[in-house]
Amino acid sequence: MSNLFIGLGAINASIAVAMGAFAAHALKARLSADYLSVIQTAADYQLYHALGLVLVGVIYQHSQNRLNALSGWFMLSGTILFSGSLYLLGLSGIRWLGMITPIGGLCFIIAWLLLAYAHLRPSANRIH
Repeated sequence: MSNLFIGLGAINASIAVAMGAFAAHALKARLSADYLSVIQTAADYQLYHALGLVLVGVIYQHSQNRLNALSGWFMLSGTILFSGSLYLLGLSGIRWLGMITPIGGLCFIIAWLLLAYAHLRPSANRIH
């Protein structure tokens, strides 16, 4: 599971960089500033959470508990829903796709809270 999260994080980071560059260069003359901003936001959040996935993978190597794994899956789901919906909105102009974005944002919040809880709960602080 650790290598999976690290690998998925690395793939997501490369996609985020590629999409940011694609928007900044190839799409600059074709899309409005608003849609370019939407794509840039998607790339930014994808990159942040790609690094988060790598972090979860590294943490999972040392603490293989269910909450760490669940955090990684929520982070991945959030990336697909949040960044994916924004990429599609920016490229297609289909406005209803923006209704999916907050679900991805909620997944991000849940992922970070699960990671925090996994390491702050009293049982996590016991000396073994």
